[in-house]
Amino acid sequence: MSRIVVFGAGGRAGRRVVAEAAGRGHEVTAVVRSAAAHPGLAAGGVRVVEGDVTDEGSVAAAAQGHDVAVQTTARMDVPSEEFYGAATRALIGELAKAGVRRLVAVGIGTLLEVSPGVRLIDTPGFPADARAFSLGHAAELDLLQGSDGDLDWVVLTPPPVVLDDEAPRTGTYRIGDGRVTEGPFSYADLAVALVDEAEHARHHRVQVSVSS
Repeated sequence: MSRIVVFGAGGRAGRRVVAEAAGRGHEVTAVVRSAAAHPGLAAGGVRVVEGDVTDEGSVAAAAQGHDVAVQTTARMDVPSEEFYGAATRALIGELAKAGVRRLVAVGIGTLLEVSPGVRLIDTPGFPADARAFSLGHAAELDLLQGSDGDLDWVVLTPPPVVLDDEAPRTGTYRIGDGRVTEGPFSYADLAVALVDEAEHARHHRVQVSVSS
């Protein structure tokens, strides 16, 4: 059994990760901005705490005593680069201090390559608003890649499609490299992949794709 802290536990990916990890018997702490807004998270012995992933003190307090952190947080009311930059700096700076050596994060498919050295967001005609949001994840990845070796991290990146929040869990997925993947994918199976990496660290300090 591992002790897993999930940041962004109230979101579509986060809820699935909490349920998947708790269902496997792990000790799970779900971090949300407002516990009152997510009353169902506490089922199955899950500990729910309020926290802000962009605040170093909040990250340190929530992560203390855990083995692995999972980062699924997204904010649409804050500029993407500002949010992901602050969140990633807080995670890099505070997880190791709290005794957490492993970070599993959700990436965004628009940063995957359509050809060597060419990301989807760099292709002609890519929408400006989607590019602005994607660059927040790019800042996150840059910060992780530039960090020292104290934190072992992986970014699992689903296809650049709207993930299915209703599809049932199949328990199967494929891990690829940094190239773009296609086809539908579900939050349920993304959660399986994230918890698998939390249980068994198979990929280290790299972004990989995950798809059906």
